[in-house]
Order: sequence, then C-alpha cells, then structure tokens
Amino acid sequence: MSGQPDYSAPAVDKALDVLEVLADRAEGATQTELAEATGRSVGQIFRVLVVLENRGWIIRDRASGLYSLSMAPFDLAHRHPPLRGLLVAATPVMRGLAAEIRQSCNLAVLDGDAVRVVAQVESPADFGYRVRVGAAFPLASATGTVLVAGAPPELRAALAGAVDPAALAEVATDGSLRRHDPREPGIADLVATVRDARGHARAALTVPYVATSFSEADADRVRDLAIEAAAAITTRLAGAGGAAG
Repeated sequence: MSGQPDYSAPAVDKALDVLEVLADRAEGATQTELAEATGRSVGQIFRVLVVLENRGWIIRDRASGLYSLSMAPFDLAHRHPPLRGLLVAATPVMRGLAAEIRQSCNLAVLDGDAVRVVAQVESPADFGYRVRVGAAFPLASATGTVLVAGAPPELRAALAGAVDPAALAEVATDGSLRRHDPREPGIADLVATVRDARGHARAALTVPYVATSFSEADADRVRDLAIEAAAAITTRLAGAGGAAG
C-alpha cells in the first residue's frame, strides 16, 4: 500500500480515452472500434459517447455510424487567455510575412516535453509547405531548440537534457536558427524567437523554407524577415499587456 488516496474517476478516464483516440483518427471511428481502441466494453463506451455527443464534443454520422471530434476542443483551447492573446498579436504579422516571402509560416510554444504548433498561415503561392495546427514536435527540432535556448533559466535547465548542447549553441544571439529539416529533405527551418516581457522565449516563429521559383527572397533574406516579424509580434504582445502570460 502506498498510502496515496485513489482519486481516479473512471467516467472521466473513459471520456478522455475516447477524445484522444478520435484526435488521431481524421476518418472517425465506430463505437466498436472505439471500444477496442480504449480497451472498454461496447456498453461502457456507448454511455460515454452519448454524453460527449450531447455536450457537443463529438459528432456522429447517422449514415455510417462514425464518430468524429467536433470543433469544441479547438474552441476551448483558443479561449485560453494567454494563447488567445498570442494569436491575436501574431496572426496579422504572420499573414504579412507569408505574403511578402510567399512561404508558409507557423507559430509554436512549449507544451510539456514537446513543441506544439498553435497557428499556421499558408503560402499565398501555388506551392508551399504547411504544418498542421496542433501538431507536436520533439524539443530537439529546430523550433524546440530555439524555445529551449530562450526559456527562463530554471526551465531551460529542466529541458536541456532533451536537446544537444551543441544544437543550443547554434542559436544566434538574436534568438534565430537556420537548420535543414532532417525529416523533410529540401526544407530549411528558419526560426525566430517571440519574447515575453522578461526577454525569454514566449513562442517561436518558424518558416519551413522551400527553395522554389515562387519565392523571390532567398533563405538568408527570409530569415531576416522572420526575425523582424517575431520582433513585431513581441512588440504587439507588450502593447496588449499579453507578454507576461
């Protein structure tokens, strides 16, 4: 006996299991498939599905019987004040950047031991590379390296083990980094730091740069423009009183 009180809530566990499974299944899942994926009985899952559907968290296709996530989780995440303020400050700047460089760009923040993409603006050109909002990447990624390098000292110390010290040393003094993406040949990740009121990394603005005829700016110029855009977002956050969030 550990002496620890049992605060488990089976109904909540089942509901979260269902939501997590559906989050990874763009095509949806049937009641039977959800029962198998969560290790629950069909009867247990049925009661959870009824509640989640009534609350608007999931949607059921009457013809196929497939359940899918609704927009409720997305809406809830974007109602969170610090994230909402960041998106309000960043979105117009990111749109301007994408229009100027004719490349896509995305914004990410630290999320535990990962990096989470919270905003994405697509390239206005006919060809571009996009990253899904909500996608998670390891701390060792270019974006994660910049966020860890710019984190407050205590957080950086806690996360440093997930990032090669040599990689942290590659981050420029202005908080930017250029690195070829190891997962996507032909793409260079150009990352710039969005800072909070204390000068620490609040978010990272990343341009997954693709050398195409659509972009008139080379990678060095795009990196400079990304740094300027990140500074503009930082200024907007400070002006809105959101930098300390």
